[in-house]
Amino acid sequence: MQNDPLWRLRHALAGMALALLLSVLIAALLGRWIGDAIADSYGLRAGLYSGLLLYVVVGAVLLFVRVAQHETRPLTLGRVGMWLASLWLWPLLLLRKRRA
Repeated sequence: MQNDPLWRLRHALAGMALALLLSVLIAALLGRWIGDAIADSYGLRAGLYSGLLLYVVVGAVLLFVRVAQHETRPLTLGRVGMWLASLWLWPLLLLRKRRA
């Protein structure tokens, strides 16, 4: 089991999955709030939600590819919070890595 690549990535997979699940809910709320603030239109809210969801999924893929192999610490509530924040701030994290 120790040689299985998925077993070694279990902490990163679990953290990313939980953060992505929470991000779906956050994207729905943000899409609704922003859509209601701009114009009360279902189409606008759905478009905003779709855009936010795409943003988070792209971030999840990019972060997982770059960070997962280094993630070995057990999953805690704080680690899930870090994954969640990273999903929403992923462009800043990638820019910071390139500059370093």
